[in-house]
Amino acid sequence: MGVPLISSPPFLTLFLFSFTTLCLSPQYALASITRHYKFDIKLQNVTRLCQTKSIVTVNGQFPGPRIVAREGDQLHIKVINHVQNNISIHWHGIRQLRTGWADGPAYVTQCPIQTGHSYVYNFTIVGQRGTLWWHAHISWLRSTVYGPLIILPKLGVPYPFTKPYKAVPIIFGEWWNADPEAVISQALQTGGGPNVSDAYTLNGLPGPLYNCSAKDAFKLKVEAGKTYLLRLINAALNDELFFSIANHTLKVVEADAVYVKPFETHTILIAPGQTTNVLLKTKPSFPNATFFLTARPYVTGLGTFDNSTVAGILEYELPPNTKTLKMKKLPLLKPNLPALNDTSFATKFNDKLRSLNNAQFPANVPQKVDKHFFFTVGLGTNPCSQHNQTCQGPNGTMFAASINNISFAMPNTALLQSHFSGQSNGVYTLDFPTNPIIPFNYTGAPPNDTMVSNGTKLVVLPFNTSVELVMQDTSILGAESHPLHLHGFNFFVVGQGFGNFDRNKDPAKFNLVDPVERNTVGVPSGGWVAIRFLADNPGVWFMHCHLEIHTSWGLKMAWVVLDGKLPNQKLLPPPADLPKC
Repeated sequence: MGVPLISSPPFLTLFLFSFTTLCLSPQYALASITRHYKFDIKLQNVTRLCQTKSIVTVNGQFPGPRIVAREGDQLHIKVINHVQNNISIHWHGIRQLRTGWADGPAYVTQCPIQTGHSYVYNFTIVGQRGTLWWHAHISWLRSTVYGPLIILPKLGVPYPFTKPYKAVPIIFGEWWNADPEAVISQALQTGGGPNVSDAYTLNGLPGPLYNCSAKDAFKLKVEAGKTYLLRLINAALNDELFFSIANHTLKVVEADAVYVKPFETHTILIAPGQTTNVLLKTKPSFPNATFFLTARPYVTGLGTFDNSTVAGILEYELPPNTKTLKMKKLPLLKPNLPALNDTSFATKFNDKLRSLNNAQFPANVPQKVDKHFFFTVGLGTNPCSQHNQTCQGPNGTMFAASINNISFAMPNTALLQSHFSGQSNGVYTLDFPTNPIIPFNYTGAPPNDTMVSNGTKLVVLPFNTSVELVMQDTSILGAESHPLHLHGFNFFVVGQGFGNFDRNKDPAKFNLVDPVERNTVGVPSGGWVAIRFLADNPGVWFMHCHLEIHTSWGLKMAWVVLDGKLPNQKLLPPPADLPKC
């Protein structure tokens, strides 16, 4: 079956087979496709920055293969593990309605796939269309195991914006010359911060601003007078990014696979885990120039970071009947990106994001709230675990991170299996605090005691509970932006601000009409964000910071959503090939 608006890069080889089933409705027939993909997890030698190393890949590709489907399709993805690392794959942003077994986070919804074993991720895309992505969800393997997941609208359903001439995925990544698994292993052992990446990448390529990388540059070739849909995905491990194209305006039309009210901007802010679709309208005629498209970090924390810039090149196709023109002789224009710490720009950009909220794509914001939660998110410390030694965290401790001062301890079996089988004893407890145990001035002078508690504590929600969650950044070891990702749900970002959240005053300013709907949201540095969602998806759902180092340090938790009363409100039973721990 042909798929429109997808230009396949040469590195893409997919094992895709489709068959059609017919779903009849009173008005019309819709073709629903079951799409079969095969993911072979294998090592591949890749050269970047003049260094060759062996990396974990899918099908030997870096970035990994592009998955393409339509709203309503079923995906059947067989993952076979040929490497020594355990592996699991998360389909970031897919709701996984009643199919939590296919969500992918290791030790949350499944045990990882061990060497020589396989698992089939089987799920249906319900009520979603747009740009999402997939990535490894164990340790730091997602540094090389990731790729786009593109959901086209149903056949015959147009985009609510100008139909693009072509669509192009642009996926941002981070590259280490060292093995990222060794990087995080060393950090967790010493208690210090991890070594930062050596480069950022665009579609796996670092570009000409890095040493030895002039030929390793992503080139976006366009025609004059056309509209292109750029599908932006931030797969970097630890950095929010600013992105811009020199002398071009971008129109934002979608965030996290949900349509937004279009607005124009010269620069995009995108956090790890987030996706943003933008329209690029090219110049009406050949511009006699080429243009850099660049990305570099937005930095709010006190730790070290990769202070470099990734660049690709926007090139216009020569008009027909034009004499040969050497692109190298054309001027190469560079964009102006915001300062590294430009929180003012970040705030204004996020404030512009609003749900489309029309008859076809309404914003179904929960108007009443059944349960209120207030979570502090931030860094902290653990005592040094090295006997008679000093660790490399603050004052000889080990870095940690927490939600409501609980640093989440991953179990050694899958939470969802324990929940489904009713065998949670010794695996987790259901006493995660709904509010900070000890309130303090969250964004003021930090408390003297920075130690966290450690545990595997979960929150239980009855089916269809309407939830309001306020997430508050703290100044413990420095205020910092935290992109929080909730598995299994979209949520509405009803409010955000700086300083300490005021329960008496701030809710009056909430937007309950057209707030942006997302799956990953940045908790502002030194501020708070309020979200609402309906717990209509039974299962165990991970929520964590998408800065991978913070997840490694424990900034994560999980929600248990109970079954409803009706058959279609219950978690489906586990598949027979579910991996064992």
